[in-house]
Amino acid sequence: MDYQELKLLEDDLWEAADQLRANSKLTASEYSMPVLGLIFLRHATTRFHALLPAVEKAVPARATGALREDRIKLGFQGKAAIYLPETARYDYLAALPAATHVGEAIRDAMIAIEDSVTDQKGQKLLEGALPKDYLGLEQDLLAELLKIFNRPALQTATGDVFGRIYEYFLNQFAQSGAQEGGEFFTPPSLVRLIVNVIEPDHGVVLDPACGSAGMFVQTGHFIEEVRHKSANEVDITFYGQEKADLNSKLARMNLAVHGLEGNIRIGNTFYEDHHQLLGACDFVMANPPFNVDGVQVAKVKSQVGEKQTGRLPFGLPGVAGKSKGKNNGDGETISNANSLWLQYFYSYLNDTGRAGFVMASSASDAGNKDKEIRQQLVESGHVDVMVSIGPKFFYTRSLPCALWFFDKGKPDDLLDTVLMIDARNHYTVVSARSHVFTEEQLANLTAITWLYRGEHERFVTLVASHHAHLAQHLAQLAPCLANDEQQVAALSKALRNFAQTAADSAAVAAVREKLGEDHGITDALLQAYRTEAQKVDAQADGWRQSLDAADSQASELLKALAAQTEPGTFNQRDELQTKAEAINPVLKAGLAALEARHKAWLKLLDLAEKTLRARQWPAFAGDAAREAKKALLPRDVKKREQPTVRDGGVEAFKRASYFVAQGHWLLSRFPAGVYEDYSGLCKAVSRDDIKANDYSLTPGRYVGAAVGVHDDDGEKFVGRMREIHSELAELNEKTTSLAINIQKILAELVA
Repeated sequence: MDYQELKLLEDDLWEAADQLRANSKLTASEYSMPVLGLIFLRHATTRFHALLPAVEKAVPARATGALREDRIKLGFQGKAAIYLPETARYDYLAALPAATHVGEAIRDAMIAIEDSVTDQKGQKLLEGALPKDYLGLEQDLLAELLKIFNRPALQTATGDVFGRIYEYFLNQFAQSGAQEGGEFFTPPSLVRLIVNVIEPDHGVVLDPACGSAGMFVQTGHFIEEVRHKSANEVDITFYGQEKADLNSKLARMNLAVHGLEGNIRIGNTFYEDHHQLLGACDFVMANPPFNVDGVQVAKVKSQVGEKQTGRLPFGLPGVAGKSKGKNNGDGETISNANSLWLQYFYSYLNDTGRAGFVMASSASDAGNKDKEIRQQLVESGHVDVMVSIGPKFFYTRSLPCALWFFDKGKPDDLLDTVLMIDARNHYTVVSARSHVFTEEQLANLTAITWLYRGEHERFVTLVASHHAHLAQHLAQLAPCLANDEQQVAALSKALRNFAQTAADSAAVAAVREKLGEDHGITDALLQAYRTEAQKVDAQADGWRQSLDAADSQASELLKALAAQTEPGTFNQRDELQTKAEAINPVLKAGLAALEARHKAWLKLLDLAEKTLRARQWPAFAGDAAREAKKALLPRDVKKREQPTVRDGGVEAFKRASYFVAQGHWLLSRFPAGVYEDYSGLCKAVSRDDIKANDYSLTPGRYVGAAVGVHDDDGEKFVGRMREIHSELAELNEKTTSLAINIQKILAELVA
């Protein structure tokens, strides 16, 4: 499911669910947790069914009934999913008879899950976490909600899809007044980049502002996808602390649905340190609240320890002065808590620990006491990487941010440098308000850190991965073009035959007589159609030649790629990339020919049907033309249409060129396969350079401006056009809504 499809699914689900709320007596706060509970249950059931066949294979055939169910439950231990009793599975609830008390059934399901999900000591991991307030809700509403979240697209959706839907719904509830601004979410793109850079795969992992536990879930994905193990197979322990009780419940739900165990405690990290992990963490990850200004000095000054023994080894940030209020008491407050977080993350790390976290962009340049703290961090040699992120990555905020990375285990040769990456110009547009990193963009940005650390082989493997995807789409090209050719042949035959018929005076007279005096089929229109048909016919050979050339060269490149099955050496990959870039113009010409051919024949069909009323002509092959038209038009994503023949060919061309561009992105910036500074993107900066720049850790201050405009494969232009289109659509919707409201108000005034 691509980003556009996912966005449509999110919007559809929210619109349907919120419409039901609008027609009930529920407030957003009353409605939010029951809805999130159903999304949790749908996701848990999807993961359960995905693993059930493998678990059942290990159950002896002689085991039946309750014994079989016990064996299945046992088989789910250590899996990346939770065991669900039969009455707690979503499909069971969705199939309940109409007369059933749905609220009672859902409540019982939640209780059954809490009872069944335990750790190795028998402790209930979800006790008190799942929503159970379903009895007081309208039964028709609940039954309809069960249907909404049981759509086919959700029955097969992956974890990342549900993570996005969770995030989207929580944000929508936040805007409805159910939460406090969606502060507990970190965009999945940023979480993944953090995980990619610090690579948490063992030991003690802490998130002292854990929200819904997205950092831990993504760590589980990293262990599975990169280390090829489950989190239960490695020695790793998750510790989280979260200020809000609701968020801690969401975190426990999120961990459980992914088969992960974690110790989540409720507490304000500024004042409470429940886990007592000072100097004991292998990894720290977080997206703390930015720019908090109400932290009481009296409650944190004891954390300043001599010889870096406390949570604030570098001292207190600036003080704002005295502040009164029920939350602040009567005393001095910290002017900005960003530097508290910086020190917490640093102090929790052990001697080889790594930290990655999101921070306000302003923290990289803040002055006064914050600058002094930042100076001490730089002088420690443990600031590893700094990444600038552009706006629109957060659902609720459009402001840019920075990712900070500490590494207390940095090798000696890197202690004097900090890797600066400016990623503000690298993103993919999802909508006017939302940007993401694609899988490939994430991998390419991460590859910069690999090269910086001297991990040359991983860079080669990534280039090989782009080539493998390129080969996959090149392999699809020939069958897609064959299907396309078949549909174009059917349509062109129908339209050529119609051109001949339109030149037959007897056939013309017959149809004019059939249609009567207002037939509108003039000699001029007939001649115009024949002329246009001849023009399209004359271009057909040129289109076919371009497509044949693309098909032929794609086949040759595919053979070369197939011959290099292993990642191989850098030189081998560089040679293959050179071949790929050589045929990329041919691929683009093939795509242009494909789309031009479709446009021309469909325009000719439109001319035949609308001006000459072709469907009224007995000799016109209307059914064949209609089927070909469906195949050669793009699918309507909003109507959930399946990809057409045209989509298959266009996608094969575009994705092939896209992966050529990904390889180009890497090798044009790092042509020797080793790290080197690249203007506008990255620079390894010495501590002396940072000192000379007032200890600023803002990458843009060091990497400089890009030389020329780097728009690999026109992605940035396409993205901006998509963004403008999305903005226009949003404005049109607002205009329509405003017009309706104005009409209602006017109607009330004159009534």
